[in-house]
Amino acid sequence: MRAVLLRPEGLSVEDVEVPARQTGEALVRVHAAGITRDELTWPVDRLPAIPSYELSGVVEEIDPGVHDVAAGDEVFALTPFDRDGVAADYAVVPVTTLAPRPGTLTHVESAALPLAGLSAWQGLFEHGGLREGERVRVLGATGGVGHLAVQLARDRLAVADEPSDLVFDTVGGEGLDRSVHSAGRVVSVAEEAEGATYFVVEPNAEQLVELARLADAGQLRPAIDSVFPLEEADAAFARVAERGKRGKVVLSVAS
Repeated sequence: MRAVLLRPEGLSVEDVEVPARQTGEALVRVHAAGITRDELTWPVDRLPAIPSYELSGVVEEIDPGVHDVAAGDEVFALTPFDRDGVAADYAVVPVTTLAPRPGTLTHVESAALPLAGLSAWQGLFEHGGLREGERVRVLGATGGVGHLAVQLARDRLAVADEPSDLVFDTVGGEGLDRSVHSAGRVVSVAEEAEGATYFVVEPNAEQLVELARLADAGQLRPAIDSVFPLEEADAAFARVAERGKRGKVVLSVAS
């Protein structure tokens, strides 16, 4: 199979063996893989490594005793960060991370949703504890995580002159510093700050099911900046590092 490999000298697309599936894992035919700024710095202690931790694809093989997911199912997932990623024709993925992908979205759109969508969900509701009747301000509202947080909290957004019960920061910097002195609760997915709750997004299939439901109801849609074929992974990661993006950069793997 083809796979993007990160080596000390850089990225390359190489032919490698299809990974062996272990108990509790699914072999997924990858149709699209989302990529994220700075992710090439994450696995530097275990090179060579396959990048990308967001996929949309079709289950190829799975344990016979698994009942929630079956071969042929179309799925999407955020995969664990401590193992090889999914920028390849096939990926081995923990079954517990898989969820049925949104039927109204393409594979490319579905692959753009897991990391940013789960970051928005966990920041607002899990770490932020946003409740009915409360108001939230999203810092970085047009960014990858921010635009989804705005959609999730559409009816609870505080405008410029209104007080907020929660500030959800997706960019860090001065805005975060100001917020910790003026808001009741502050949650950041961007950087640590005294007085704010900082978190790293975690895979969560149940939350993906809810995100898919909202997408299929027309209430949630990820923005796509650009799509690159797997062979142009270098160019895709160069685009991720550029300023001025409007949405997710995605690798198209299978047609």
